[in-house]
Amino acid sequence: MNTDDINFAYKVRHALNEKLDDLPASTSERLAAARALAMARKKAHAPVRVAHSVAAGNVGHLLSQPFAWLGRMSLVLPLLLMGAGLVGIYQFEQDQHIAELAELDAAVLSDELPLTAYLDHGFNAYLTTKREQ
Repeated sequence: MNTDDINFAYKVRHALNEKLDDLPASTSERLAAARALAMARKKAHAPVRVAHSVAAGNVGHLLSQPFAWLGRMSLVLPLLLMGAGLVGIYQFEQDQHIAELAELDAAVLSDELPLTAYLDHGFNAYLTTKREQ
């Protein structure tokens, strides 16, 4: 916290304390009872924590906990690796499929097949199933 923040906090505290005497007695009693109940429920060994917000560009928080990002990355990194692996497997399978079709097309176009192969209904069914895959 810089000095401007501390000065602002003191001004807010002073303004709140200024109006404290104007509160009705019932409200003051309820607030005191709620505070006493909260303090009674607080664990003896648990320190009191003050909530604070981290401003954009505040590097002090990152320096105070240097390995906090490691915990977050341990959750995200395996998911990213798994996604990249699945994309890689899909690409490999597609490349294999394209290579098989190209080999079949090259064989058909280069006339390496006997003419009777074109008349065979099984061969036509084989070509149809290969093209649909």
